[in-house]
Amino acid sequence: MTATGHAPRLPRRWRRWLWLLAPLGLALVTWQAAEVARQQALQELRQDADNELRLSAAGLIGHLSRHDYLPRLLASREAVRRFLSSPESQDPMPLNRLLDRFRAATGVSDIYLLDRHADTLAASNWQRPNTFIGQNYAFRSYYSDAIAGRPGRFYGLGVQSLERGYYFSAPVWLDNTSPDASPDGVMVVKVLLDAIEESWADQDAELLVTDADDIIFMASRPELRMASLAPLSTDERKALLATRRYADEPLEHSGLEILESMGERTRLVGFSSGPLAGERFLGLQRSLPQLGWEMLILKPLDSVAQAQWVSALLAGGLYGIVLLGGGFGWQRLRLRRERELFAERERHTLARARDELERNVASRTRDLVETNRRLSDEIEERKRAEADLRRTRDELIQAAKLAVLGQLAAGINHELNQPLAAIRAYAENARAFLARERRESVDRNLAEIVELTGRMAEISAQLRQFSRKGDERRSAVSVTDCFEYALRLFQTRLQETGVRVERRFPASPVWVNADPVRLEQVLVNLIGNALQAMAGCDNQQLTLRVEADSARVRLMVEDNGPGIPPEQLTRIFEPFFTTKSPGSGLGLGLSISSRIIDDLGGRLGAENLPAGGARFTILLPQEHLTPAPPCPDQESLPHA
Repeated sequence: MTATGHAPRLPRRWRRWLWLLAPLGLALVTWQAAEVARQQALQELRQDADNELRLSAAGLIGHLSRHDYLPRLLASREAVRRFLSSPESQDPMPLNRLLDRFRAATGVSDIYLLDRHADTLAASNWQRPNTFIGQNYAFRSYYSDAIAGRPGRFYGLGVQSLERGYYFSAPVWLDNTSPDASPDGVMVVKVLLDAIEESWADQDAELLVTDADDIIFMASRPELRMASLAPLSTDERKALLATRRYADEPLEHSGLEILESMGERTRLVGFSSGPLAGERFLGLQRSLPQLGWEMLILKPLDSVAQAQWVSALLAGGLYGIVLLGGGFGWQRLRLRRERELFAERERHTLARARDELERNVASRTRDLVETNRRLSDEIEERKRAEADLRRTRDELIQAAKLAVLGQLAAGINHELNQPLAAIRAYAENARAFLARERRESVDRNLAEIVELTGRMAEISAQLRQFSRKGDERRSAVSVTDCFEYALRLFQTRLQETGVRVERRFPASPVWVNADPVRLEQVLVNLIGNALQAMAGCDNQQLTLRVEADSARVRLMVEDNGPGIPPEQLTRIFEPFFTTKSPGSGLGLGLSISSRIIDDLGGRLGAENLPAGGARFTILLPQEHLTPAPPCPDQESLPHA
């Protein structure tokens, strides 16, 4: 530990040298590794190129040499000699067919017979438009060699077919016993080079075959054929055109450039133009003395560049690991010394912090206790407020029901007064009949009184059922029965006002999971509002609809009144909002109804009909299970 209490550091001058030498060392290591990898990769690539070149050269020589015997064989045939002895007096077709059969059997391109003047007498392609028959080939070297008594070889473009071929020729002797005898004709075999070039296409290299004039006669890439390795002068071009070896081909420069010489017949090359422009290759050359050609193989340098990159990256990575390892070791030493200093300082700081923490904990504990007490008081206050709100809501719902009962009071009073008047009349008649001892008439009057009292009991039961509070217990409820029950409360009013009721219910029962009393209260409120909206209208019609799908049920109450003003559609479910005259309502009916439907898991909505009037829609989840029949009490009516 130093006197200042800090871990030792390198002097700033040494740190500057380290920052300078580190990237220089990285550059040197990566460059040297890349150079070594380049030399090794080039050596391996040259070995691969040499093996491929040797095999390709052997294949080319073997492909051409296997047809060397054929012109000598055909020249010795008796049919050929017999025809050549007197061609004017013989039919050439048998000989043409013979040559064609040999062509097909040996796989060569063409076979044809020349006389001593180089005119073609017979040919295997006698049936084709560009047949050789009648053509003179005295300008070809294979003719001059064979007519001199020597086997001939030639390569070039065909005059008729313009196809590249290699030609074999042999002299045809009618009498070779005389020492000064000369050949009487020449047998020629033409072999195409396309097949051997097609086999080169599968190699990962470019193969070129050039003649003594450096003209690329064969190539694995078709675009390089009939091009020169080096630019031709005007005199050289004219001399080549005069030989007609390559017909009228322009013999343009291939664009080959030598970038670096790497020893005998090995060099790095590139192309300044053509299909291989911009690419670099390792070129290896091999002589083919039997054919008078040079064979050149070009191997791409991609593997060399890849080896350089891999070696440079590996060397750079290793250098970085060594550098990081040294820096990591030095840093660990510094950190260990700093931790020792830090631990000493922390022991003193921790003691002071512990004392401060104890004081803060005591203060915070007092604050938390006080906060918890206030929170408990607020929770209790909120629970009481929620209980008051629930009681107020239930009382508002009951008040809304009683308000509806008040609206129905006049009709119900009329409904009860009629049976009471009839009961009184039947009772007085019964006393009179009893005084006259007409017991049968007395019995009929008493039966009528019993029937009327039953009707009054039914009206009273309906009122008690509607006015009682719901217990908020849900069960499976038939929506059509709820509609019918609500309608019975308005029976007298419907008859007096002449309102036509149209029921559009499904054929099978539809069930929802709801509190029947609360659902009936909503339906009574909606039907009562509809009847009030139609008051004073002609042809009043109340339409009740029930529609169901797989998951939901829609209960709709429609009227043909004036409808709801558009600006009030968004406010009709607000508490204390009403369109009725003062004193006719509190504006709580629709608000309470909407809250009841929300509690049942549904939604209550309103809209105007296109033909006039309004529609209120209750959307509730459908209950798919058929419920067990309820147990009605003495005062309530069944709902299902």
